[in-house]
Amino acid sequence: MKQKILDTIRLYETIIIHRHVRPDPDAYGSQGGLAEILKASFPEKNIYTVGKEEETLNYLRRLDQISDETYKGALVIVCDTANAERICDDRYHLGEKLIKIDHHPNEDPYGDLLWVDTDASSVSEMIYEFYLFGKDQGLKMSDEAARLIFAGIVGDTGRFLFPSTTNKTFAYAGELIHYDFSRPELFDKMYELSPNVVKLKGYVLQNFDMKNNHVAAMVLTKELLNQFEVKASEASLLVSELGNIAGIKAWVFFIEEEDQIRVRLRSKGPVVNTVARQYRGGGHPLAAGASIYSWDQMESVISDLEKACE
Repeated sequence: MKQKILDTIRLYETIIIHRHVRPDPDAYGSQGGLAEILKASFPEKNIYTVGKEEETLNYLRRLDQISDETYKGALVIVCDTANAERICDDRYHLGEKLIKIDHHPNEDPYGDLLWVDTDASSVSEMIYEFYLFGKDQGLKMSDEAARLIFAGIVGDTGRFLFPSTTNKTFAYAGELIHYDFSRPELFDKMYELSPNVVKLKGYVLQNFDMKNNHVAAMVLTKELLNQFEVKASEASLLVSELGNIAGIKAWVFFIEEEDQIRVRLRSKGPVVNTVARQYRGGGHPLAAGASIYSWDQMESVISDLEKACE
């Protein structure tokens, strides 16, 4: 499949790269990392990265603004997006050909070519693997591509703490750090929190609610976020905090946005993406997400999570 993707890339003058809505470092890292590899390898091609920008990730990359006309005859590649409905910028279907590169369970096999590796720690890891595969066929790595891919790997492995981290993950990271970018500067930007978010973190640690079967829950309403002057996207940075607490098997954050309530599920062992799928969501076995549209559904989500932890 990697050879088919590389051969297809060679055929197109314009390549447009998408990723999922509400992006994380792996979404930006894989999208931007692939773009920078292709720019270094094929300087004659037009390479674009698109989607709604996430302000907290501007340190990684700023995205391109392109017209609908740009998609005419273009190759579209979507990174790190399990379901077509979660692709950021729905113009992805305007291109001539569509490629999916992902590491989530392949429940929505969209695209003309699909490369899905659920054993990969991140799609950024897959993009580096794609470079290794193609480097003898002309693919080139740049310092900026290395910085983005490294950030994506670090982000999706929780700084190499998550079970998805493998020997290959460490080997790739060890190769990437030889490129010219500042890891301390990158880590500072990835993990520094504003004073308001730190105060909200204190609130979370003092007010999470223990449920049955070693399940914990945290509710962050719009009123609470306004009280702390924190955006919903910033509050999402705190979802992993409960993972350090002894006795918790799985936990859920309910983060209220303008039009929905985001459900963030995390686990130390029990499979939680099955719970997410019951609410039109999905994700990894130990890290998944969904949406509900009424607080009346919250207890149902908690009950299903408790059953998963029995």
